[in-house]
Amino acid sequence: MGMTMTQKILAAHANLKEVVARQLIEANLDLVLGNDITTPVAIKEFEKISSQDVFDCSKVVIVPDHFTPNKDIKAAEQCKCVKTFAYDKNIEHYFEVGEMGIEHALLPEKGLVVPGDVVIGADSHTCTYGALGAFSTGIGSTDMAAGMATGKAWFKVPDAIKFILKGQPSHFVSGKDIILHIIGMIGVDGALYKSMEFTGEGLKYLSMDSRLSMANMAIEAGAKNGIFEVDEVTLEYVKEHSSKPYTVYKADEDAVYEQVIEIDLSTIRPTVAYPHLPENTKTIDEVEEIKIDQVVIGSCTNGRIEDLRMAREVMKGKKVAKGVRVIVIPGTQNIYLQAIKEGIVEDLVTAGCVVSTPTCGPCLGGHMGILAAGERCVATTNRNFIGRMGHVESEIYLASPAVAAASAICGYIANPEQV
Repeated sequence: MGMTMTQKILAAHANLKEVVARQLIEANLDLVLGNDITTPVAIKEFEKISSQDVFDCSKVVIVPDHFTPNKDIKAAEQCKCVKTFAYDKNIEHYFEVGEMGIEHALLPEKGLVVPGDVVIGADSHTCTYGALGAFSTGIGSTDMAAGMATGKAWFKVPDAIKFILKGQPSHFVSGKDIILHIIGMIGVDGALYKSMEFTGEGLKYLSMDSRLSMANMAIEAGAKNGIFEVDEVTLEYVKEHSSKPYTVYKADEDAVYEQVIEIDLSTIRPTVAYPHLPENTKTIDEVEEIKIDQVVIGSCTNGRIEDLRMAREVMKGKKVAKGVRVIVIPGTQNIYLQAIKEGIVEDLVTAGCVVSTPTCGPCLGGHMGILAAGERCVATTNRNFIGRMGHVESEIYLASPAVAAASAICGYIANPEQV
């Protein structure tokens, strides 16, 4: 019986000839990731099971990014705990403020993930790295502790859904619109504990930034992981960013999928997810002129250079609507620097935006953009649950950087084609 991309990667890392859906396996890990919220818990568990070093100090990555720069004393204590552990255990890839980034933007940029890897992270959006043809998934802090100690993790091999992408998306349609369209179609549990596997001739029209955005939100469909077929776009990115050896796994012709879905990218419109679920989607042609109070452009979903370029394209020469706060957060220091070199930061600040150091801050209601009761925000983040960004009576509308930028200019949810 043939195997999917995910099944082939897991079989190789479990030292098995083949695996089948729902089989329990123990796999070797290429990378274990944690952040400032999840790592302190993992450290406590690690100390219960091991007084030794981590299994491989080059395969553990710790990125304080959620409440950093430290928002309060508790956040500072968590980061101190993480820093002490990282230095004590000689963690090679520990990234503090000034050299860090939002973890899921930083790791691909640093070349730490390549095709064929198995990556676990104590953060649900670890599924981002599937854009590179890796198996990556979020786990709990206890599993992170076990992974740091042993270099292994248990998995149930997921069933798979195959998405065949066709056609070319229009100018203002990005990976964010595509994944919102898919989640709106299948629902937030439509891929529950499944692998979302993306292939088709339409891939050639999707940049790596768009693919990272789509894989990032596989978890919003309930998926165990999202993964893209490796092509020339992938290999060019890997060549530019990494010197690690890699293995390309392609699905067999007779691989078994629970479902096969064809998506014509040319028919997708800019898409907005209304409160309070990512599946509650409408196209930009269906949205009402809903007045907004805040716009956030950034996060592990849409804080990359392509996203900032798109926001600048829409906003350059215009002014943010009176009464709207616009917070722009580059995903990493390098992205921030590139945006400065290209004049993007100047154009966005001139338009009336504020630009922050890399942080997850507002996405999880941490800091740098908390909402009050009754306030509405258009955000390029990944979740719009009740209370996600602040008060339980606030509202979050998920959108692409283009839609977010247009909305910032108009003061209501707006079509970037008409701004």
